[in-house]
Amino acid sequence: MVEAKRTRRDPQVGQQQAKLYADCLEQQFGQRPIIFYTNGYQHWLWNDASYPPRLMQGFFKKPELDLMIQRCTTRRSLLTTDINDTIVERYYQTRAVRRISEEFERHNERKALLVMAIGAGKTRTVIALCDLLMRCNWVKRVLFLADRVALVNQAANVFKKQLPASSPVNLVTEKNTEGRVYVSTYPTMMGLINEVGNGQRKFGVGHFDLIVIDEAHRSVYQKYRAIFEYFDSLLVGLTATPKDEIDRNTYSLFNLEAGVPTDLYELEDAINDGFLVRPKSVSVPLKFQREGIKYNRTLA
Repeated sequence: MVEAKRTRRDPQVGQQQAKLYADCLEQQFGQRPIIFYTNGYQHWLWNDASYPPRLMQGFFKKPELDLMIQRCTTRRSLLTTDINDTIVERYYQTRAVRRISEEFERHNERKALLVMAIGAGKTRTVIALCDLLMRCNWVKRVLFLADRVALVNQAANVFKKQLPASSPVNLVTEKNTEGRVYVSTYPTMMGLINEVGNGQRKFGVGHFDLIVIDEAHRSVYQKYRAIFEYFDSLLVGLTATPKDEIDRNTYSLFNLEAGVPTDLYELEDAINDGFLVRPKSVSVPLKFQREGIKYNRTLA
């Protein structure tokens, strides 16, 4: 249901009127509609059965809208569904999936930040989360973003091994392939957002239901924020940066209190549990420190 106002008016003035129309339509047809209100420049979506209103970059395609309406009745509880222990078997991985699930289901949050030490299994943890969300009909398509091609290739291989039914697609090399999990670098996705075919964008605003950001921090958001603002999706950030070293603004991006991520498993925890060993520092003197820098050599 769309409530349209003149371009010079704030579209939010139509919110209550749109709700009244939705009430009437639900009473007449037995189905609560998804509410949009707009002035032609700003578009607001309000699925008032689940979430407060949120600003959109456009309207959903019909299949995306059909899927959103369908989920109102077919979505199952994340908290009572078993986590696939063939994907994750360590207690902290299961705990992380549960805590993110609680934020999504109990608190109606749409963002989460997972802090986990390098080597502790962030990718497998998020794959278990994707599996749970797919089985419970919360998400259909997932976008996994990383800042280097090597990390994209690595993530694609892990998805193919741990969740082959998701038909993972590496967008760096397979731009025209269909699947349920898409893995990409940020620049590749920036280019694909603007790609148009048959008068429509390749990816609509509702194409992805979950976006995962590998090594989430403020600089990534500032540089590629168009991606996160364009897609209407759940958002999960992953980082190995210790919680006290994460920029305060990074927490605010995920609507979190500074220093309090959705779940935390740091290096010291992994060492104490016996999953990782303490790193050893090795002093390696560099040549310029031993011999200095000579001006004539810098010009050679």
